[in-house]
Amino acid sequence: MNRRFKYNFIYRCTVIVWMAVKFIFQIYFFTFRHKVWDERTMEKWNQLLAKMAREYRVKAVELGGVLIKVGQFLSTRSDFLPDVFIKELSGLVDRVPPMTFAYAKELIEAEWEAPLDTHVAEIQEDSIASASIGEVYRATLHNGEEVAIKVQRYRIQEIFRKDFIAMRIVFWIIKVFTSFGNKADLNELYKEIVRVMDRELNFRKELRFGNYFSERYQHFPSIHIPHFFDQLCTEKVLVMEWVNGAKVTDLTYLNRNFIAAEKVARNLFDFYIDQFLNPGNFHADPHAGNILVEKDGTVAIIDFGMVGEISKQDTHHFKRLVEGFIVDDYDLVIHALEEMNFLLPNADKKKLKKMIEQTIEMYQNHSFQDMDTQFMEQLADELSTIVKEQPIQLPADYAYFARAVSIIVGLLFAVYPEVDIERWLKPKIKDWYGRRNLVESIYKQKAKETAEPLFALPRAMLKWLESGEKDREWDKKKHQLRLKHHFYLFLEIITFVMILTGIGLSVSGYIMNITGLMVTSLILTGLFIVWLNMILWKHYRCIKGEK
Repeated sequence: MNRRFKYNFIYRCTVIVWMAVKFIFQIYFFTFRHKVWDERTMEKWNQLLAKMAREYRVKAVELGGVLIKVGQFLSTRSDFLPDVFIKELSGLVDRVPPMTFAYAKELIEAEWEAPLDTHVAEIQEDSIASASIGEVYRATLHNGEEVAIKVQRYRIQEIFRKDFIAMRIVFWIIKVFTSFGNKADLNELYKEIVRVMDRELNFRKELRFGNYFSERYQHFPSIHIPHFFDQLCTEKVLVMEWVNGAKVTDLTYLNRNFIAAEKVARNLFDFYIDQFLNPGNFHADPHAGNILVEKDGTVAIIDFGMVGEISKQDTHHFKRLVEGFIVDDYDLVIHALEEMNFLLPNADKKKLKKMIEQTIEMYQNHSFQDMDTQFMEQLADELSTIVKEQPIQLPADYAYFARAVSIIVGLLFAVYPEVDIERWLKPKIKDWYGRRNLVESIYKQKAKETAEPLFALPRAMLKWLESGEKDREWDKKKHQLRLKHHFYLFLEIITFVMILTGIGLSVSGYIMNITGLMVTSLILTGLFIVWLNMILWKHYRCIKGEK
């Protein structure tokens, strides 16, 4: 890609919006062509999704900016995207080609309003990390302290502002032309994404969050929050102490330094569960590159650009939700989900309550433990599909929270595969509630299922699957009909835009006396008018229920 186009708003907006439009068109066209979803159709469907995900990943790396951040965010949204798409996006790393040291030096001096050597005795000109927002250099101050200097990338704020506009257009298109608009509040989700990403562009905010976590966890000896040099930090330059260590997932490093993986995982668990259960800010980007392990086993957190917040009200809702499961009061569970804005307006609360009750019975009935693996996998897939089809959304306020939780769970198992999260969680939940007898009653009721939770399949769930088959088939037909309407509407709008474009080019050809342009545009306009009429007729027949 030509470098000058990278910063061009029209180019970036066109690439991002066109990619979204093309993906939607491909999905509609595929759904329109395939009436029967057998095994072969599903295979083709997964191939299409994988192809789109790869294209997104390539464009994200090429353009940088918001696409990388959004791709990383979406890679944890199993409620929002198919698994095959997520699998491709999971390899999207926030890493871009390094910028020149000359620019970094110029920016540092401009921000400090002083020559670099005024504060820095030595600096390595090759960056040690290069991400979409900042570049990190290793340096030594005059007092001998080693530091990491994070410098904002060239014109990155400008790029993000342009991409935000493009993403707003994309979100509008998705809301209007796809069913995602019924599964999530896309307006609020867009605002949340912009709010969190915009915060990353101001290093002073990252400094404030770094100091916040340093103070909050100063009594956690197993956690190291690096010291920031406030006097050298600006909106575009961040200076913090250098941390010697390796990524938390580097098991070779742990073994070489005789560090117990279980201890590292436990320290990591304690650090994040405290943030997830209690009001305050939480570290919203806990990937392995942001979590290091020092030689003595201490866990160091080195990046606070992406931070979320849990309010007292959120904590109250969490407790109400858990209490509902504790005492088998599923009306309370539904009420808590509603208060947390997890239920869509059209949610059938009675049906959802019944589903929750029968799902809980799944973990209290081991009658299918002797069934073969293939049957269990099929039932698990069906359960996953059912859950995704329920009238449940993930509110924007919890989007980054859910992302952080999913990443941490993955890291825990990567560091220590034998991790027993339930055992570690019990005392935390007890402290969280402050009511010992209530919590003990939970685990007494669940004692039977803890021995073999992965091998038990519920009779109640099978009964529910059978009883709900007709309803789900009817829902699927309605969903397919709605997809057809969206598909026709999408084609109508695109064709109408092409007609307007053709008319505009014809007028331009007439004014500039370019006969070829005028004639060609008129012919194409005529063809698009004919095409529009055909689409309108097919759409009319679809509405009338004709085949």
